[in-house]
Amino acid sequence: MTGQTQKNQTIWLDEDYPDGVRIIDQRVLPFTYSEITIDSVESMAESILTMAVRGAGCIGVSAGFGMYLAALEARSLTPAKAEEHLNASADKLLATRPTATNLSWAVAMQLKALSGIEDENQRIQKAREIAVGISDDDVSSCRRIGEIGVKLIRDLHTEYGRKINILTHCNAGWLAFVKHGSATAPIYAAQKAGIPIHVVVGESRPRNQGALTAWELNGAGVEHTYLVDSAVGHIIQNGEVDIVFVGADRVSMNGDVANKIGTYLRALAAREGDVPFYVNFPSSTLDPYSKNGISDIEIEERPEKEVSHVSSVVEGRNVAARVLPPGSPARNPAFDVTPHQMITGLITERGLCDANPMALAKMFPDYVARAS
Repeated sequence: MTGQTQKNQTIWLDEDYPDGVRIIDQRVLPFTYSEITIDSVESMAESILTMAVRGAGCIGVSAGFGMYLAALEARSLTPAKAEEHLNASADKLLATRPTATNLSWAVAMQLKALSGIEDENQRIQKAREIAVGISDDDVSSCRRIGEIGVKLIRDLHTEYGRKINILTHCNAGWLAFVKHGSATAPIYAAQKAGIPIHVVVGESRPRNQGALTAWELNGAGVEHTYLVDSAVGHIIQNGEVDIVFVGADRVSMNGDVANKIGTYLRALAAREGDVPFYVNFPSSTLDPYSKNGISDIEIEERPEKEVSHVSSVVEGRNVAARVLPPGSPARNPAFDVTPHQMITGLITERGLCDANPMALAKMFPDYVARAS
């Protein structure tokens, strides 16, 4: 379905589509805006796996709604069979994207809430309530991240007295969450506050997800420039970046951050250029059971074709053009880990803190208690 009025959120319940969840199909962006209905756990898992929905926050919210769909599918089953279906659905969702913490967090929240509920209507209502709550929390967390992060931009503007150049990576905008985004939340807050900004958008090969950020910023009227990944070091070296905001897919309790492949290289360049490097994420992305990101975080390897081919639109048709000689192999690690020592600060809805174990333990004592 195309041509409808564009929404400014990624996933939602719609009264016109009962027993289903509506999403923006991000596989066809930025060339085509399309909404689709997800009406089964199977289709939700497929949507997460194929990146129709993507980004840590959005994956978590989608998994929450996936468990709501599982409760709908289990409504005619006996209590024992319903529990069996919920557990199988959870396993199906968990198998889609191993790196993003938000997915397992949302699934675990649903399983805990639904445990022991035998009445099918109560089970469905509780699953819907939890899914909507996860979505609402995502929105409020990202809004708060923007309120905290914009202070850093305002301070730089006061110090320099000019437009502030912000570098970001991949897409940690509202498309990666429900609204606002994490890395982009301070950007939108700065625009609303009238602070002059310019955003440098990295392309983020191999899936070119920076184009999604460009699509977002273009629609919001935010001044920006799209840049190939290999040019980032050059512009930092030449003083064309004042601050870096990136998102995260999993954060360990020592402050190490797993994010889209290439984040580590941006952190290296930022450290060499003495540019502040901030990681923005809702607390649902923090993994209380991961003590060291480099050793504990599983890095997803995605299909080789994402590297060997480039997707585009030619005369209105979606095409995948080969850029690698036939017979040449490729690797496609989807994420890398940035050590906490290279990060200026972590911005969550709870506040701004240093990227180290003591600071995180102080800000998240409940997470420490959960893992003990």
